[in-house]
Amino acid sequence: MANFKRSDLQKTYSWAVDGGDNPNLKGEPDSSLLDRTEGYEVLYMINKLMDAWNITTLAGGHKIENKIHACPTTMRSQIHVKDWIDKNW
Repeated sequence: MANFKRSDLQKTYSWAVDGGDNPNLKGEPDSSLLDRTEGYEVLYMINKLMDAWNITTLAGGHKIENKIHACPTTMRSQIHVKDWIDKNW
């Protein structure tokens, strides 16, 4: 199980929970929207992709973080971001 932590993130994020946010995301990436400014959402996505793709290095987690932000903003759902990263790895 991936253990990429908040302290491993390279970018600055908001950690405030607002509105309908869920800071305890579980399950697989789905059609839920991914807010790339929320640290807990980005951290969830990084760990999910590291697990799915058997990535175990800090550098691999950083690469996923960078790809999350490089993904076109028109791709907003978790699954679309995941698929884009997979195709552009």
